[in-house]
Amino acid sequence: MKALRKYLDKIKPQFQKGGKFEKLHSTFDAFETFLFVPDKTTFRGSHIRDSIDMKRTMSIVVIALLPALLFGIWNVGHQHFLSLGEMAPFWNKVGFGLLKVLPIIIVSYATGLAIEFIFAQIRHHEVNEGFLVSGMLIPLVLPPDLPLWMVALATAFAVIIGKEVFGGTGMNILNPALTARAFLFFAYPAQMSGDKVWIADKADAFSGATPLAEATAGIESGVVHFTHSFQEMFLGLIPGSIGETSTLAILIGALILVFTGIGSLRIMLSVIAGGIFMGGILNIFGANAYMDVPFYYHLVIGGFAFGTVFMATDPVTAAQTNKGKIIYGFLIGLMAVLIRVLNPAYPEGMMLAILLMNVFAPLIDHYVVEANIKRRLKRMKPAKA
Repeated sequence: MKALRKYLDKIKPQFQKGGKFEKLHSTFDAFETFLFVPDKTTFRGSHIRDSIDMKRTMSIVVIALLPALLFGIWNVGHQHFLSLGEMAPFWNKVGFGLLKVLPIIIVSYATGLAIEFIFAQIRHHEVNEGFLVSGMLIPLVLPPDLPLWMVALATAFAVIIGKEVFGGTGMNILNPALTARAFLFFAYPAQMSGDKVWIADKADAFSGATPLAEATAGIESGVVHFTHSFQEMFLGLIPGSIGETSTLAILIGALILVFTGIGSLRIMLSVIAGGIFMGGILNIFGANAYMDVPFYYHLVIGGFAFGTVFMATDPVTAAQTNKGKIIYGFLIGLMAVLIRVLNPAYPEGMMLAILLMNVFAPLIDHYVVEANIKRRLKRMKPAKA
């Protein structure tokens, strides 16, 4: 590491003002700060320094995503061989999953980082580390059979329209990964329908339908029949998007985020509470077969768990006040289940619920702050004359 540090110090002047590669200063700075902790300090005003910076925060989130990613890689291979009616060794499944998932991750990072570097050079700003997480989140919310050119197009849309037009990392009002998924869902609904994973030739006894698709089909048939048990759904042995199938793997990531203080436990618990509340209300009415699905099933099917842990807790687009986080999360869970059950044309309501609440998060915080101000004013005693 010392040799690398010396080499960077040697070529650094070429990327500074007046150097041969002055225009590539942002690119060099990005690589340098990725390899080493920045040695910059504040010299004006008072500042509170934390023990963790943005790059380390993003790195922890990526680490928390690894359980869902690794299981998703295996599950893609598992579902493929299952569709063929074949029993395959563990590493064969992992190998097949890697061949499908790794290209999606590479295209996501290559496209997004290229755009980030271009915008940083144009604006003469530092390259922000926000895409370290977005570049991983985008592949995990996509089906593994999605064409790579669609992945690139959606990533470019998310970075440019979802983030850079607002000023870059920390300024966006919508979650970039969900913006990419929303773009694909409305532009290419056939590829994002969510009712299958990548399969070759189905075996006669195999159904590629996800639990969400089966539940939606029950509205017309009058009976919801799940191919997989609740335990299989919890473990993730079901078809679906790459990183969204295993609630167990997602919970491991949640523990990492909560333990390190990166993810908001208030938001996670309030989203679950909102989903249980709305699921329970629908169970009481039971106007159709989907309403009769036990409320706790909503927690393990579709992208509910993944959205709760990794999307709703995005510190940029979520509510910032403590009470606001509870309201924000509760409404996400409530609306996600409501959209799922009452809108057969849109079986996965988690994405839409989070994006909608991203827009309303500042308003929620505003009214929470206003309520606090009014409450404090009422406690003030009028001054004596």
